[in-house]
Amino acid sequence: MKKLTVLSGGMGGAKFLQGLLHGIATGRLPGVSPDAQVSVIANNGDDWWVHGLKVCPDLDTVMYTLGEGIDPVRGWGRREETWSAKEELAAYGVEPTWFGLGDRDIATHLVRTQMLEAGYPLSAVTEALCRRWLAPRYGDRLRLLPMTDDRVETHVAVDDEASPSGLRVVHFQEYWVRLRAAQPARTVAMVGLESARPAPGVLEAIGEADVVILPPSNPVVSVGTILGVPGVRDAVRATDARVVGLSPIVGDRHVRGMAEQMLTSIGVEVSAAGVGLHYGPRTAGGVLDGWLVDERDRAQVARVEEGGLACAAAPLMMTDHDATAAMAAAALDLVTGR
Repeated sequence: MKKLTVLSGGMGGAKFLQGLLHGIATGRLPGVSPDAQVSVIANNGDDWWVHGLKVCPDLDTVMYTLGEGIDPVRGWGRREETWSAKEELAAYGVEPTWFGLGDRDIATHLVRTQMLEAGYPLSAVTEALCRRWLAPRYGDRLRLLPMTDDRVETHVAVDDEASPSGLRVVHFQEYWVRLRAAQPARTVAMVGLESARPAPGVLEAIGEADVVILPPSNPVVSVGTILGVPGVRDAVRATDARVVGLSPIVGDRHVRGMAEQMLTSIGVEVSAAGVGLHYGPRTAGGVLDGWLVDERDRAQVARVEEGGLACAAAPLMMTDHDATAAMAAAALDLVTGR
C-alpha cells in the first residue's frame, strides 16, 4: 500500500494521524510501504470569521499537531502561547470575548486571510502554510487538503425560551466553545454545503488511494461534513480502495468531543454499532467495507456484521503513538487481510 487517504476532523483525527504516521515510519503497519503517501482531507465546515480573520480550527489542529506545534495540554492552538491580543480586545469590549486567538496563532490567521483576500483559494493557502509546518518533516509524503475551497459553516439550533420558535441558532464555534456543548443540539445545519465543490486533489486522493480511512472523528460535524460535500460520498463509494472506519464511541460514550450530542441531533443511536451502521456498507449504498470497534464493544460485532460490514474489536484508546499505530494496523488488517 503506497497511498492512504484519511478523512479527518480536528483533535481526534489529528491524534490518529500521529499514530498512523508513526506506524508507517517504524514499520508497524504490515503491507504499507515505508515511503507511503498520506493524503488528509480535513473538515473545514466549522471555519468562521472572527475579528476580521479567517479561522480554520480543524485544518490548523491537524497542521499544528503533525508539525509538532500544537499545545499538547489543550489539544488545540500553539504551544507556549500568550494571550495579549485577546486581553486587549476584551479591554476594548470587542466581542466575542469567549473565543480566544493566541498571539502566535494569530499569525497563521493573518497570513491565511491576506492570501484569501488576494484571491488565493483555501487549498492553495493551506499548501503554503504547510510548507512551514509539514514539508520540512514529511516532504511530499504528507498532503493536507481542505474538503472544499467554498465557504461552508456549521450552525446548531439550541433551546431558547425567549425565541418565538423556541430555538436559537448559533455558529458551531459558539456551541462548542461558549456553550461547551452542554445544551442539547436540536438541529445541525451545514450552510453552503449543498453547493460546495470538492477542493482540488480531493477526489483524486480518494480515487487513487489503496485504502481510505475514516478515523475516530465526529461522524456528524467532521467526517459527516466531508462526506456531505457533493461528489465526495460518491467518490468513496466508487473507489477501488478498501474503506475502513474506527469507532469514536467506546462503551456507548464518545471518547472526546461531542459525538453524543451530534448523533442525537440526527437521530442516530449512540453506540459503536449505531455509528458503523449509520455510515453503512458500500454494498448497500454506504461508505464502508469494514468497521473497527473497541474491545469493550465486542458484543456489538455480530450486529455490525449482520448489517453487511466486516467488523472486529481492538483497543481503541489513543494513549500513545504505539497504541494508535496498533489501532491503524488492526483497521488495515480488517479490510486487507494482511
